[in-house]
Amino acid sequence: MEEALILHRLHFAFTIMFHYIFVQLSMGLALMVFIFKTLGLRRNDPRYDDVARFWIKILAVSFALGVVTGVPMEFQFGTNWAQFSKAAGGVIGQTLAMEGVFAFFLESSFLGLLLFGEKKLGRRGHWWMSLLVFFGSWLSGYFIIATNAWMLHPVGYILQTNGQFSLNSFWALVFNPWILWQYTHNQLGASVTGSLVVAGIGAIYLLLGRHREHAHIFVRTGVITGFICCVLLLFPTGDQQGRNIARYQPVTLAGMEGLFQSVEGAPLAILGQPDTVKQRLDNPLLLPNVLSFMTYRHWTAEVRGLDAFPKEDWPTNIPLLFYSFRIMVGLGTIFIVLTGLAVFLLWRGRLMNSKAMLWILAILTPFPFISNLAGWLTVETGRQPWVIYGLMRTSHGASPYVSAGNTMFTLIGFMGMYALLIILFLFLLFREFDHGPQGETSQRDGANTVSPAQ
Repeated sequence: MEEALILHRLHFAFTIMFHYIFVQLSMGLALMVFIFKTLGLRRNDPRYDDVARFWIKILAVSFALGVVTGVPMEFQFGTNWAQFSKAAGGVIGQTLAMEGVFAFFLESSFLGLLLFGEKKLGRRGHWWMSLLVFFGSWLSGYFIIATNAWMLHPVGYILQTNGQFSLNSFWALVFNPWILWQYTHNQLGASVTGSLVVAGIGAIYLLLGRHREHAHIFVRTGVITGFICCVLLLFPTGDQQGRNIARYQPVTLAGMEGLFQSVEGAPLAILGQPDTVKQRLDNPLLLPNVLSFMTYRHWTAEVRGLDAFPKEDWPTNIPLLFYSFRIMVGLGTIFIVLTGLAVFLLWRGRLMNSKAMLWILAILTPFPFISNLAGWLTVETGRQPWVIYGLMRTSHGASPYVSAGNTMFTLIGFMGMYALLIILFLFLLFREFDHGPQGETSQRDGANTVSPAQ
């Protein structure tokens, strides 16, 4: 049973992390397309329409792959996690159904109009479609976060005598106190992905001397949007999400920080290697008292360590939790520094001619995906050993009749199928990137160069 449980968890982790590659890009690009359409309408500049048209195609490909990889994940609730679905279906079925009926169909319907209806709708009608696609994709994200937030901080439920949960308050479910900061933090993370992908592709075009006028718009809009979102990721959303964890999941906070003993004036661990056998943090790089201040706004406040909780309630993989959190935070810090430098160079009129900075933006393109996945790994690893925090252990949520062999067979099959999907995705992306933005200005490629300040 233990082997089967590990494989169930690995199976779901693989499918959901692969799925989220496309989801974060779709939500981020939905925002960027809306920004491009808004700027094009306000400035009456057809170059922004060219740029929006280009990224709408990428958005459509990403959305399609997100759907294909998301549907099997939904079925896993009934196959690999039948006990959890039976117990919690009366609650989370509400938000999952709303995500499918309202948000998913809203997003997909208006994406079709955004992709094929520009000539019929006109510029203003097309702008409205970009707004509705943006709204639909982010509304879809809200219902999914509401589902996850209930698993992290269950509210608005009644536990029946048969062990199943039923919904007591719909409004408590969708306005869970956990949601606000988790949702805004997650959406800003997706926005960083979208904006840095846009900036990175623009930087590649400039380095290759192609589509220069459109590339200037890519880079300029991408770095400005990316810098704003990166700062907001740190504060207030990251800060407040950390305080949420301290308030509702203090044992998770202790695991994230490798804090094995409760202490007043707790230090913040920048680096280290958690040793769960000796219950200590090896080779630590510490900032004295900072964790206490960040958590409770007092330099000498007590922060409870893992010793304050029963060992069976500790996160089941403390090293993974510790390192995934630092990957997220470390990359986020790098993003702030580099996008801030890019914005400074843009302000000084030097960004578009700085090959070093353009190379940095190009190389940076895949790292927001890693940072977002590390963030979700932190959240879900920190919730263990609970599938519903404090109410249902993960070991009790798995399907008892699906063997380890069955799970391994389907996992290998999924890996093969998803490998083909990622090859198809990259092929379609490279084809669109090779074509580039289509419009009057694209015909000139590198013949003319607009001012970086334009």
